[in-house]
Amino acid sequence: MKSADHYKTVLETRLAELEGRLHRIDEDLDKGRPADFEEQATAAENDEVLEGLGEAGLQEVRQIRAALDRVAHGTFGECVNCGERIPEARLDLAPYAAVCVTCVGKVA
Repeated sequence: MKSADHYKTVLETRLAELEGRLHRIDEDLDKGRPADFEEQATAAENDEVLEGLGEAGLQEVRQIRAALDRVAHGTFGECVNCGERIPEARLDLAPYAAVCVTCVGKVA
C-alpha cells in the first residue's frame, strides 16, 4: 500500500498544475474583445469553453484541498461515509477520492 505521503506529493503536484492552468484561464478571460463581430462571436464561444474548464478545475481544486486536509488529519484513504479503506487502485486513479466504490454506488 502506498503511503499517504506518496499521495500527498501527487495531490500537491496536481494542485500546482491546476492553479497554473486556472491562472492562465483567468488571464485569457480578462483579455479585451476583438472589434470584428465574427471574431467577437468566436471569442464569446471560446470564453464559454474556458469558463467551463475553469469551473471543472475549481471543483478539482476543492477536492484536492479536501484530500490534503484528510492527509493532515490522518484520515486519508478512509471513506468519509462508512470509514472503510478506499482501494489503492481507486486512489491511484483519483487520489482525491473521498468515498469507497460501495458508497459511490449508493449515491448514483
